[in-house]
Amino acid sequence: MSRIESTSTITPATDNTIDWWKSAVIYQIYPRSFQDSNGDGIGDIPGIIQRLEYIASLNIDAIWISPFFKSPMKDFGYDISNYRKVDPIFGNLEDFDELVSKAHQFGIRIIIDQVLSHTSDQHEWFQQSRQSVENEKADWYVWADAAEDGTPPNNWLSIFGGSAWQWDSRRQQYYFHNFLSSQPDLNLHNSDVQQQLLDEVEFWLKRGVDGVRLDAIVHCFHDQQLRDNPKRPEEVAHNKGCKPENPYAAQLHEFTTDRPENIGFIEKIRALLDRYPGTVALGEVSSDDSLNTIGQYTRGNERLHTAYCFELLGDEHSAKFLRETAESLINTTQNGWPCWAVGNHDSERVVSRWGDHIQKHPAQINSTQATMLTALITSLRGPACLYQGDELGLPEADVPFELLQDPYGKEFWPEFKGRDGCRTPIPWTDKQPSAGFSNVEGWLPVDSQHFELAVINQHNNPDSALNIHRHFLHWRQQQPALCLGDIEFLSSDEPVLVFQRHCNQQTLLIAFNLSNEEQQQTITIDNPLTVLSDHDLLSGTLSGQQINLPAYGVLYAELE
Repeated sequence: MSRIESTSTITPATDNTIDWWKSAVIYQIYPRSFQDSNGDGIGDIPGIIQRLEYIASLNIDAIWISPFFKSPMKDFGYDISNYRKVDPIFGNLEDFDELVSKAHQFGIRIIIDQVLSHTSDQHEWFQQSRQSVENEKADWYVWADAAEDGTPPNNWLSIFGGSAWQWDSRRQQYYFHNFLSSQPDLNLHNSDVQQQLLDEVEFWLKRGVDGVRLDAIVHCFHDQQLRDNPKRPEEVAHNKGCKPENPYAAQLHEFTTDRPENIGFIEKIRALLDRYPGTVALGEVSSDDSLNTIGQYTRGNERLHTAYCFELLGDEHSAKFLRETAESLINTTQNGWPCWAVGNHDSERVVSRWGDHIQKHPAQINSTQATMLTALITSLRGPACLYQGDELGLPEADVPFELLQDPYGKEFWPEFKGRDGCRTPIPWTDKQPSAGFSNVEGWLPVDSQHFELAVINQHNNPDSALNIHRHFLHWRQQQPALCLGDIEFLSSDEPVLVFQRHCNQQTLLIAFNLSNEEQQQTITIDNPLTVLSDHDLLSGTLSGQQINLPAYGVLYAELE
């Protein structure tokens, strides 16, 4: 039987409750790689519109669209040269307005990226700022004189490699950049800059967006004394948003990230969104102490609604690590609503990062593991982000160096191959040249493994990763405890994770086998349990006090 659930009864986004985000499943779309509508090999907004029926069939609540703004594309849209214009490769404002309108008809909300810590060096603000030390926007970016010997002002490093300072011959000063040298950091100590950025955000709120995902939000402020960052002690774990082979990992970024002033600016963002009821601020947090930072940024009702970090976007995935990370986030947010993500446009595909033997049996292993991982993050307390293609069980694509586009990967090849492996086009069909993504070769190649996992091959297979995702996410919407319940983790042995979700209407016992081998787990529960198996996942069984879980299996049981 088909696992595609009808979308005809979904309530339009504007009619739902103001706290919809607390249990939302947010589907991230990387527009360059989703659907090309005009044959240039690059995905675009009309392409997203063409695929709205597919997106709605996933039973998600919102889509987060990575940047589509005017940009020279040195960092593929995260280097914005005009916050209010759609880059021509993606369409125009009329296309975006049509997307918002049609998505809302499907009951799908729209969240857009906002990059507020830096711009492109092609932005008119920077072009003016670099002209002199006295012009109207001279203080809109972070400028500093050279040291006496002509070297940069301090030891700050760029995440993308090398010094975070770039000499500008026009102004005869260095400017600061956390990322590429073509991405100068804004000076948010200037109140005019803060207000301008709030105006940029409001431009899109007025166009009907339902929320903003705040990229690199920890990087908005710098130390005005320009003090050197200290060396990272060996016993202190490096920032999980950075690979250990990157020199950036050698420092504690005390004076360049998560500065105290960030809180005040976040509160201004929240005050703006509160004027547009039902909108949400989702933060991306990558700092030396991301868990604590999320707690600070989301605590109470005057800061971010929710935030995610890179803890679950790394290689570590033991049951102990997942339990401790989740418990820490719940505690530091004071029983708040952190967002969960195991995949995105910056991280290796999760079935490759956390998988076993995937090269031998990609379709079989990826399907079971991918659906288990989606069930895991959407069963925790709070919203979850699902990255495009994870519903298909896509493994990391192999992109040869000569076809690599990502400047981050080019800088650190071959130890780190960059982010292109998770950014390759979605395979809609199993046909060349670009698997239905485009009628020409795409901006990145489609991996040969991905043709087998194409949407067309999974759509009519009830046991495919795609259809199990569809059915499970629909089933989840009917479980009150999974949507808004409290969470309590229970003792368990590796590699099994066990917890309860509880609300007034329902209490669920939930267990996940994180390995590709069958597992047993003994539990101590006084209440009778009824195993729920109508979710379509590979379900475990219960024999008295013993849970039996197949490889990558799950168990949902309701307490009577």
